[in-house]
Amino acid sequence: MEIAGTSDEQIVERALAGDRDAFGEIVLRWERRIFALAFGILGREEDARDATQETFIAAFRSLPAFRGEAKVSSWLHRIAVNQCITRQRRAKVRGETSLEAEEEDGGAQFASLTDATPAESAEARERGEAVRRAVNSLPPELRSVVVLKEFEDLTFQEIADTLGVPLSTVKSRLYTALKQLRMRLEKFDAATAARI
Repeated sequence: MEIAGTSDEQIVERALAGDRDAFGEIVLRWERRIFALAFGILGREEDARDATQETFIAAFRSLPAFRGEAKVSSWLHRIAVNQCITRQRRAKVRGETSLEAEEEDGGAQFASLTDATPAESAEARERGEAVRRAVNSLPPELRSVVVLKEFEDLTFQEIADTLGVPLSTVKSRLYTALKQLRMRLEKFDAATAARI
């Protein structure tokens, strides 16, 4: 049961002191955001679920090493990003690709279900799929920065802490990633306009 007003760091202290339920509170607080992060990086729901589970297992195992010099949020984000990168490397070795998206997930999370016409809904799904593919096509170090900044809404400093890189590296990677995304999406827009 989550206790309002209790910080993540206080809950970790309780877990380290032997409170068996404390780590469960951390999982409850963070599982949705960690899943969203993993999905943003990996692009597949099944992979994101596995990475989320692996993140919390790794966090639980490394709990005694948590010293409190970082925020719990940065610590969990760093573990999640590392889990995602590990999964991507394994998939690359096996010859798999993160672009093997499940049809029902497609770009549906980007499409609005409001008062859109069928054509507008289809266009929104298509654009969402193009964005997802463009993000997935970025190299892992650029993709991680984009997901953490644009989808997780972390500050530059939080991203630097999470990835363990200098602040200037984060800014440089984000600039490069957004430039590459813009070029990829301009190609999508040109291809869409050519079909009309």
